[in-house]
Amino acid sequence: MPSGHRALRSDVTDGIIEAVLDELADVGYGRLSMDGVARRAKAGKAALYRRWQSKQEMVLDAVTTISVPALPETSGDLRTDVAALVRGVDEWISDPRMMRVLPDLLAEAVRNTDLADALTARIGVTRRESGRVVIVTAIERGEVRPDVDIEYVLDLIAAPVFWRICGRRLPTTPEFLDRVVGTVLDALPRP
Repeated sequence: MPSGHRALRSDVTDGIIEAVLDELADVGYGRLSMDGVARRAKAGKAALYRRWQSKQEMVLDAVTTISVPALPETSGDLRTDVAALVRGVDEWISDPRMMRVLPDLLAEAVRNTDLADALTARIGVTRRESGRVVIVTAIERGEVRPDVDIEYVLDLIAAPVFWRICGRRLPTTPEFLDRVVGTVLDALPRP
């Protein structure tokens, strides 16, 4: 957000963020407008433009608020840490708004390279860093060989959950999530 953001009323900003997420879930990125968000937030368009210079900046900030986890504290147990990562992805994508917003943004990103680059930088890299911390810590503890393909394992943490929820439009179950954890653990080469 712009540097003057802290001086802006946080309750108004929070209301606008909620309006952006609701509008994005209802109409998608392509049809989302500053006017529509202002109406939904019951705020003036000027309030939006004081916070963001463009629709893309506004959407990225809004989506980031529910997409970027804190870096995990590892438990010392690889299975527990991997399960926490998989559950985190499930909770994120299972959010009623995100299950509609994420596929829409990914489709838009295919057509809009600026948006694609921004989504990768703001959300993709940050979310993957949580998984990277878990894997690197496991390597340092001697639980996983250093020659592990970290990028592939990070894909395995999220892809089955994403596909189940957004591709097949099915709910996840504890059994499904356990299978994903098992698949991830199988892909981590042990010493």
